[in-house]
Amino acid sequence: MLSLALAVDPEGALVAVDLGGERRALAAHAARHGAALAEAGEEAGEAARRGLQRARAQLGEYLDGARRDFDLELRPLGTDFQTRAWDALRAIPYGATWTYGQQAAYLGDRQATRAVGRANGQNPLPLVIPCHRVIGADGTMTGFGGGIAVKRRLLELEGAAVVGVGVGASAQLSLLSEAGG
Repeated sequence: MLSLALAVDPEGALVAVDLGGERRALAAHAARHGAALAEAGEEAGEAARRGLQRARAQLGEYLDGARRDFDLELRPLGTDFQTRAWDALRAIPYGATWTYGQQAAYLGDRQATRAVGRANGQNPLPLVIPCHRVIGADGTMTGFGGGIAVKRRLLELEGAAVVGVGVGASAQLSLLSEAGG
């Protein structure tokens, strides 16, 4: 389903997950934070190897439908607002969705929907910090770094109600028309 690339810091905390397996971008992110890529092997210290092994195992269990929550040490690096937005993402239960407006309200500022969207787009730990659980105000799926099709599959894996794909009601209507609804 996904080609994952992972990075952990020297202590074994997960700092980045790339859903497209884009190792060049992940390598640059890892280097900025003194992290080790999954391919580091012998170059990585024991703590980093253990952290990578735990992250791979838990992400595999999640993608197999056998895990709902992650028990990993995380060290996402971002601004104060980004880390608050990412903490809010972790409050969204497995199988549920929030709109950007609901996430902004959770943060105490209903007007911050665009800022929330930008912060979610910079989430370095997708899946683990579940930005795929945020949808548009009209119930449609909006941007996701792994692509809308992957977002849809992840929400279906979790049993979330999936309304439509695209960026607005017109996409929903075309899907309903195609389905004979």
